[in-house]
Amino acid sequence: MFLSVLCALSLAGLWVAPALQAQNYPSKPIHLIVQFGAGSTIDIIARLIGPKLYENMGQPVIVENRPGAGGAIGMEAAAKSNPDGYTLTIGATGPMVINPLLSAHSPFDPIKDFAPISQLASGPAVIAVHPSLPVRNVKQLIALAKTHPQALTYGSPGIGTSPHLAGVLFEIASKTQMIHVPYKGNAEAITDLVGGHLSIVYTGVPPVSSLYKAGKIRLLATTGIHRLSSIPELPTIAEAGLAGAQMAIWYGAIAPSATPKPVINRLNAEIVKIGALKDIKEKFEQLGIESTTTTSEAFAALIREELDKWGRVIKTAHIKTSF
Repeated sequence: MFLSVLCALSLAGLWVAPALQAQNYPSKPIHLIVQFGAGSTIDIIARLIGPKLYENMGQPVIVENRPGAGGAIGMEAAAKSNPDGYTLTIGATGPMVINPLLSAHSPFDPIKDFAPISQLASGPAVIAVHPSLPVRNVKQLIALAKTHPQALTYGSPGIGTSPHLAGVLFEIASKTQMIHVPYKGNAEAITDLVGGHLSIVYTGVPPVSSLYKAGKIRLLATTGIHRLSSIPELPTIAEAGLAGAQMAIWYGAIAPSATPKPVINRLNAEIVKIGALKDIKEKFEQLGIESTTTTSEAFAALIREELDKWGRVIKTAHIKTSF
């Protein structure tokens, strides 16, 4: 009898502990790991969200930049941290999905090692071409690429990056063949596009917005599922006549696996409130992204869908890297 009561009390304690932890959470500063350097989109998002969490939760949010290995260093640090809700990170398409798919030695598992909290934001790429290219829409670009196989070039910040895979997805969906030209960074690719040394670049809006307005490049479409409020005249790639080539770069808050569910729920509730703020929406729009908060379950489903989608693209295109 005594053992039965003791066992029941122990089990009750297992259920009560996470609830008490969430009730008292947070009781100390929260560390938010960023996998890239200062000024990167993930870094800017972290520094926008951090002060809002502080206002709502009463504890400082300390942003820690841990760049390197395409984001793998920061992701590994977050995955191996104590799952108590005091170390979080921002997952994104590249470091959380694409890099593990490309690497045979990824130091983390994107599903097993993390507990999704909420998606934060997402933004499409735009298809930018040099004005000398005799195309004004996606259909004309496809026709030109089919007439001249492997004559058109598209640049990216490197093999396996999101802009590279956007180009690969375009080739697969349109049944065309182009030449990929990898650069050390996105800025170099855009510079060569403006100089007429490249045909196409897939990029976010901010780096090319002023160039577009100045007429130094031409934009054909956005790869998102709806038009951009900042460039409403730009059709989506589906509206432009090419199905199956939609893509967006997404960002979301994640915690280490085994973080108590009540803590995840508390963080989700706060992030959803922050994502609805007018000033956050406006600042995100300036980055070429939009606020897209979700439930933790919906974010987990998105990660699985993206792993499946980009896994197929990488396999179909036989993309390999050296890491």
